Amino acid sequence: MSTKIKVGDNTPDFTLPDVNMKPRSLKDFLGQKIVLAFFVGAFTSTCTKEMCEFRDSMSRLIDLNSQVIGVSVNDPFSNKGFAEKNRLPFPILSDYKREVIKTYGLELPNYAGLDGYTVAKRSIFILDQKGIVRYVWVSDNPAVEPNYQEIQNMLRQI
Repeated sequence: MSTKIKVGDNTPDFTLPDVNMKPRSLKDFLGQKIVLAFFVGAFTSTCTKEMCEFRDSMSRLIDLNSQVIGVSVNDPFSNKGFAEKNRLPFPILSDYKREVIKTYGLELPNYAGLDGYTVAKRSIFILDQKGIVRYVWVSDNPAVEPNYQEIQNMLRQI
């Protein structure tokens, strides 16, 4: 696991389009705890399972005063279809230029053997209400899911 953003860091702000192509800035979500979930790709099996796990945990996450934000390198149109098909009640943002994954150090190059195709490593950043990173989990293996109970436990501690 290597990432440019570490526990204790101020999270770099970014602005990315959501599924309706509306620009959304990370700073707009401050004031609550944030689960920033970078995922490999819309409609892939592990990503679908992961995002649906967050969807199914929303009532607990809301009780913990937290907001989930999904980020992938997919275009906003693909993300919209993915969000609608899976009834995802949280923002899915498109890092189609791959600027944010580069800033965070999350590039997974040559994904699935496709030379030059870079996606985000599956990763979770938990931010406190002020945008300070309190938890980081990054996987080099796109088939590995995060520990959802650990995420909720960390949210309780913040």
